[in-house]
Amino acid sequence: MAITEDQPVISSKQPLYLEGPQSRRFELRFAFKVFWQIIKGNRSLYFVGPCITVFGSARFKEDNPHYAAAREFGKRIAGIGFTVMTGGGPGIMEAANRGAFEHGGASVGCNIRLPFEQLPNRYMHKSITFDYFFIRKGMMLKYSYAFIVMPGGFGTMDEFFSTLTLIQTKSITQFPMVLFGIEFYRPLMDTIEMMKREGTISEEDLSLVKFTDNIDEAMAHINSYLSKNYEIEKKRKPYWWLLEK
Repeated sequence: MAITEDQPVISSKQPLYLEGPQSRRFELRFAFKVFWQIIKGNRSLYFVGPCITVFGSARFKEDNPHYAAAREFGKRIAGIGFTVMTGGGPGIMEAANRGAFEHGGASVGCNIRLPFEQLPNRYMHKSITFDYFFIRKGMMLKYSYAFIVMPGGFGTMDEFFSTLTLIQTKSITQFPMVLFGIEFYRPLMDTIEMMKREGTISEEDLSLVKFTDNIDEAMAHINSYLSKNYEIEKKRKPYWWLLEK
């Protein structure tokens, strides 16, 4: 179809990997870059220990109640011997990392390169930055045994529904998932209830998420699952010949 003056022309000085077919050289470089970031992520996170991931907005400041709740979650997660994993940025992510960091727990982050919002916070023992959301999200799922979803925006919703879909389809283990913030997430839960009534999800799918605004209740839900399904194993040792730390 010919392009007329009335039709917009999309152009970019820097091709993006989701902008349709690029040159073969670009596609090959992209494939190698993805492969290298996966390897780098695995090497960086292999020894961080079992994690609990906390999702949430980057925009909440220290005086926000959601920040305080996330900080308490970080403390509680550290208290049961798990590593806190977040997206590594400010807001809820910083708060959860901070709660663990300040109470002697392990704190790690999977950051993303963005033109705004996503500078790494200072409360992490280990941080790795990715170029692509799908690799970052995969790493946050791969090393985690439970998920806490705090109030957030589009990115948090993406993380929530992506993780929930993988659990629902049994693509990953049915790890406990907490949706924290009754007032904030009530409209979302009403929508999910509507999905059940319309038959687009099943009754059993509702049990995949613990909906609460009580930190004790949330941690009890996570602890109950972990204590029934997992036991402590001897920590893996790094191999000197692979230059692992």
